[in-house]
Amino acid sequence: MAIELKELLDKLSHAHGSELKSIVLYGEAVEGEQLNEDAPKKVLVVLKEITPHTLRAGQAVAEWWRKEGNPLPVYFSAEEIADSTDVFPIEFLDMSRIRHVLYGQDPFANLQIDTQNLRHQLEYELRGKLIRLRSIYVSAANNPNRLARLMSDSLDSFVTLFRHVLELLGSDAPLEKNATLIRIADELKLDKKVFARLAEYAADEEVWLEAETNETFGAYLKLLERVIQTVDEQA
Repeated sequence: MAIELKELLDKLSHAHGSELKSIVLYGEAVEGEQLNEDAPKKVLVVLKEITPHTLRAGQAVAEWWRKEGNPLPVYFSAEEIADSTDVFPIEFLDMSRIRHVLYGQDPFANLQIDTQNLRHQLEYELRGKLIRLRSIYVSAANNPNRLARLMSDSLDSFVTLFRHVLELLGSDAPLEKNATLIRIADELKLDKKVFARLAEYAADEEVWLEAETNETFGAYLKLLERVIQTVDEQA
């Protein structure tokens, strides 16, 4: 186990004691028996009971983990996991698909994830992120480098949803980001040049032109609207 994960395990065990049931690493950081150090280390913490007291106990650990460059841990009680699969199919599918149990019982062993509401949650999440992207654009439109960074950063959150769109359409969903973008572009006949440009925007040292970034943003919006339309048509 990597030193960073061992330290996380020790800190969470100390913070929660007998309340701690499971710690699960999931997502892109899990690569068989290896750890992908470049991927975000997403962690699920399962407690016997979620209360303000148990959450406060983990505050210092969560802040330390965030400062290490990782997403904040996600907290659930064992009962909530059993009762929430129909409400959060996206999250539970992501957690269960590729995971490594760092401590305790595997909360996803023999767990049946209800995907009946997957399409509805997908459309809700996609539309919500699109609306937020439009709102942020208003203040970034005249700052090409800020707009480039906005588009590049936003794509990461959309990629997770794109994987589930592919599953909804009955297509294989790759875990790797670029493979997912290629697959959904092929499936929905999207312009791959838009994705390629967004990848270039990830370079902080570049200087971008206002007209070019705004043109790309317009193409990006149309692409996202096409994905949402496809999900809506599955109803």
